[in-house]
Amino acid sequence: MTDATANKELIITRTFDAPRELVYRAFTDPDQIVQWFGPVGFSVPRDTVEIDARAGGHQRLTMVSDDDPNMTSPVDATFTEVIENELLVGTEKWEGIPGEQEGGSMYMRIEFHDEGGKTRLVLRQGLYTEQVADMAREGWESSFTKLDTLLAD
Repeated sequence: MTDATANKELIITRTFDAPRELVYRAFTDPDQIVQWFGPVGFSVPRDTVEIDARAGGHQRLTMVSDDDPNMTSPVDATFTEVIENELLVGTEKWEGIPGEQEGGSMYMRIEFHDEGGKTRLVLRQGLYTEQVADMAREGWESSFTKLDTLLAD
């Protein structure tokens, strides 16, 4: 990492107008995750996606810039705890994050709460430097806007 200390936990809470089973499936079904994952301007080719949503299973995918296909951001996560339709917990290795040492890792926890037919999602991820936490927040918010569109269909 840079000289900055990675001590910031990213926390995002968002309510989706869809049952939690559908929101959970959007995170764990390879055919769905390619439709929304990654910020606007990035796509995820289906042939890069592997998801085995169980403790010890993996999530692997690669985000590719729409403007420059050589600009990629691979995701390689290992699930440590999975409760179907409720919880995904794991560690993630990263590459291609500006200002961060290649091969670093972080934790991620995604909770899916039933809110009367809607889903309140709580995402915790980190630890990050302040700069990278801001970039990650922007990326997730952009991705979640795409997820809103998918869930509305």
